[in-house]
Amino acid sequence: MKLTEEHALLRKTVHTFVDREINPHVEAWEEAEHFPAHELFPKLAAQGLLGVTKPAEYGGMGLDFSYAMVVAEALGHCHCGGVPLAIGVQTDMCTPALARHGSEQLKREFLAPAISGQAVGCIGVSEPDAGSDVAGIRTAARKDGDDYIVNGTKMWITNGMQADWICCLANTGDGAPHKNKSLIMIPMNEKGIERQKIRKLGMWSSDTAQIFLDDVRVPQRNRIGEEGMGFLLQMLQFQEERLWGAANAVGGFDEVLKQTIEYTRTRRAFGHAILDNQWVHFKLAQLMTEVEALRYLVHGAVEQMLEGTNVTRLASMAKLKAGQLSRELADTCLQFWGGMGYSWESIVSRMMRDSRLASIGAGPDEIMMGIICKLEGILPSRRDRG
Repeated sequence: MKLTEEHALLRKTVHTFVDREINPHVEAWEEAEHFPAHELFPKLAAQGLLGVTKPAEYGGMGLDFSYAMVVAEALGHCHCGGVPLAIGVQTDMCTPALARHGSEQLKREFLAPAISGQAVGCIGVSEPDAGSDVAGIRTAARKDGDDYIVNGTKMWITNGMQADWICCLANTGDGAPHKNKSLIMIPMNEKGIERQKIRKLGMWSSDTAQIFLDDVRVPQRNRIGEEGMGFLLQMLQFQEERLWGAANAVGGFDEVLKQTIEYTRTRRAFGHAILDNQWVHFKLAQLMTEVEALRYLVHGAVEQMLEGTNVTRLASMAKLKAGQLSRELADTCLQFWGGMGYSWESIVSRMMRDSRLASIGAGPDEIMMGIICKLEGILPSRRDRG
């Protein structure tokens, strides 16, 4: 995929913003296990960064997904994973279905404020008993006149403690599990909603919540698209989420490799720089090659997406590779930092904690491999598996 001068300018805009508005505050936000989304998001919006791919009539820039990929990769310049993740949820995880299939009223009520940074959104799919098995969710929305009454629990909700609304996947019928679900926009100030903060291994600056919905009443007009289309719409959102995550991982890998090279060049042992050891510079060269291969896999997937090709296979491969490479790269670089790498505040130890989510969120490695096997025709039938 050919990147233009406009892509380069957008990358520079993101890097400048990160250096000015995010990185100086990372240590404090990590310590607080919270960043002020309602303060940061309007600043992002002022740069056009919350609506890069969204329609201009709602405040977006109307650009294609290649620009979202550039933003995701450039956000890897952040010295933590939590804040980029929160931004990605707002731009490419909880809003794609709303932007493409939501009614005019829903777009005005929920999408436009999200693009302007006046509202923080979140996506509600996972549950305590249904993470990878999206078809197995139990949250239900039953009809009552012109409304839905929603009951259930959502788990691992990024932005959940600060969100103004949730794009919630719920069962709206009793049919087949892939055809009985709908995406419903629910304001988070509705009666019957409670939130509970979840502490995590990493991504500390990004708040994560368990959300309880107890007889929450919302109009049926808050449904995105036709009733029963929610599973399909969410699977389409997952494709963008997985590509966004892989692109963001590439940017993070670049940043950690750059800082590891700088550290090993200046750190001396036995009379010479750590970097001068053949094992160190050879291993760094190998990791750079792996990162570059992932970068081109992501770019290739995005290029095919823009051509209208189904990129489920490539998106799954990119996410799988990003998650697995994050573990190897973080562990190797930490080893080269030695004791400094093991310290809590170092960027490499934070990457090890933050990036571990890449092999779990938006579908774990095992699900990605299952998708790839299915599409390649090498997945045994259920009968063969007993």
